[in-house]
Amino acid sequence: MSSVFFTYLQVGFHHIFNLEAYDHMVFVLAMCAVYSGSEWRRILALVTSFTIGHSITLALSTLDVIKFNTSLIELLIPVTILLTCVYNFTQLNTTKRKGNYLWSWNNLFAVAFGLIHGMGFSNYLKSLLGKGQNIVLELLAFNLGIELGQLLIVFLVLVINFLLVRGLSVKKRDWVLGVSSAAGAIALMLILAQDLSAIF
Repeated sequence: MSSVFFTYLQVGFHHIFNLEAYDHMVFVLAMCAVYSGSEWRRILALVTSFTIGHSITLALSTLDVIKFNTSLIELLIPVTILLTCVYNFTQLNTTKRKGNYLWSWNNLFAVAFGLIHGMGFSNYLKSLLGKGQNIVLELLAFNLGIELGQLLIVFLVLVINFLLVRGLSVKKRDWVLGVSSAAGAIALMLILAQDLSAIF
């Protein structure tokens, strides 16, 4: 059982920490672009909210409780990236965030966007799952692997942020603008590449 858990933990980690899953990586990048290391509680709450969302739909989709149009989800994933970037542009001049980090509209949107990404993750997981009796264990391990991958991405983003903003005196506004513009451009290219006839 432990070997099965570790295997799916690795699968989940490599699924998100993988250039082939760059759409999910870009979303995590955009999601934490406006934060610095000193705001780690807000970042952790945001990433956890996203994980809660994708865990729900990943489980429901994998267990065939819900059905969805795969092409629609492939369109909505870059839409979540684009909306996150648009939000980031509204935060360019924000120096200090107020309010409870455990409850905010940002966290609520992270849950909602996580629901969409979870359906995207499920397509990959379904292709791996057998018909064994460990599906709950495999789901849990896969989700934990994704969470570890997300946290590593966040850590690397914060390190780069620190080196540029603190080390090279890059203005935080320029960091947010640059990262969000790049992520938004990738999202637009993904949206334009979708086959709308498969959705409507």
